[in-house]
Amino acid sequence: MGSEGCAVAGIEKAVERSIEEMKRRLSESLSIDDMARVAMYSKFHFSREFHRITGISPRRFLSALRIQEAKRLLLTTSMTVTEISCTVGYSSVGTFSSRFASSVGLSPSVYRRVGGFVRRVDAAKKGETGGAVCGSVGAPVASYPGLIFLGLFPTRIPEGKPVSCAVLTCPGPFELRDVPVGTWYLLGHSVPAVAHEALTDSSQAVHVGSVGPLEIAPRAARVPVDFRLRGASPLDPPVLLALQRVRSAAFEEGLVPAVR
Repeated sequence: MGSEGCAVAGIEKAVERSIEEMKRRLSESLSIDDMARVAMYSKFHFSREFHRITGISPRRFLSALRIQEAKRLLLTTSMTVTEISCTVGYSSVGTFSSRFASSVGLSPSVYRRVGGFVRRVDAAKKGETGGAVCGSVGAPVASYPGLIFLGLFPTRIPEGKPVSCAVLTCPGPFELRDVPVGTWYLLGHSVPAVAHEALTDSSQAVHVGSVGPLEIAPRAARVPVDFRLRGASPLDPPVLLALQRVRSAAFEEGLVPAVR
């Protein structure tokens, strides 16, 4: 590895250290200075490199980790919503519940009641339609990614309602139609069908991918993209929206055979 490659690897390791520190201190008021100190960079350099590597700011990543942990606690413990909100760093349960609902698509109590799964992921209300995003999904050689969720989101975090989405049973061609005018990120994650409903939250996706930003202009026709899935990394922002019960939906629609 050359000097440039070593420098890149060093920066990624520094960002990964800061993310591990975030995970250890979710209940605390963690500042950019604290994160930069762990990474051993100035806060300005740290913030710039963190955004370059992860696609979002350190504060936004920390907020996503808090919601991710709240999802896990709701499904695996008997803690109250108030207790969970304090555990993940919120002083106000109202603020926590509002933030959770906007990110996951369900309130904390409903998310717990449905076991972390929704029957379907509804797209957000569309504005002026610009066109379609199409292309092909590729996956690592000799791997079976399982059912693949694709969605268009306004940021690099898959949260809230996508403006358009689809579920694929295997890598291959896709098309997302009636995409609104604007700037979007195409994000995807996958979970093997045989294990899908045994998972406790969507952070356990085994493959992820992202393309963007994609500019959708008025009266655009088709925007072609090459979408590649890869193994999930600690540097990837968490998947926050509630995991769709895609395995059951696929069985009902006859897309995949039932596993006996």
